[in-house]
Amino acid sequence: MSSSHLLIIGDRAALSWVVTEQRMAFPAGRTKAARALEEGDEIFLYTTRSCFRNPTRDLGRVIARASVATPVRTLDEPAVFGDRPFTEGCRLEVSGLTPFRDGLVLRDLVPRLSVFPDPATWSVRMRRASLSLPQGDADLVRAELQPLLRPYGEAADAYRWEPASA
Repeated sequence: MSSSHLLIIGDRAALSWVVTEQRMAFPAGRTKAARALEEGDEIFLYTTRSCFRNPTRDLGRVIARASVATPVRTLDEPAVFGDRPFTEGCRLEVSGLTPFRDGLVLRDLVPRLSVFPDPATWSVRMRRASLSLPQGDADLVRAELQPLLRPYGEAADAYRWEPASA
């Protein structure tokens, strides 16, 4: 049975790479979390408030729905964002993407999501590469996100705003 996960992205160069390459990479030291993803799992891509380097303006948003297309494995060549190597990764198949800088504001759903037992401290649980979602939470996120999604081919180019090095 497949699981659902939020993949948490806090850097715009990494986001550009993830969306345009339809791949996900995980930093060294996060192997256990990365290997929790299995082929066929449902993925929701989440961009943090600081992803676009302006946390006072931007909000954390769920911006895409995807599935894990290949098992997570050690990458032949690590992806590097800034000076940080990302050594584990997998392919994704993005089935829907919101217009650039749009998406589902996660904090608005926090009181209704069981994965955040204390809404006052929910952001602490987001300081990781991925977060597994209980089925009821995944159903809620999926239902709220669906009306905002566009076909991948219509929205992906807007996420290619700078060369991503990886």
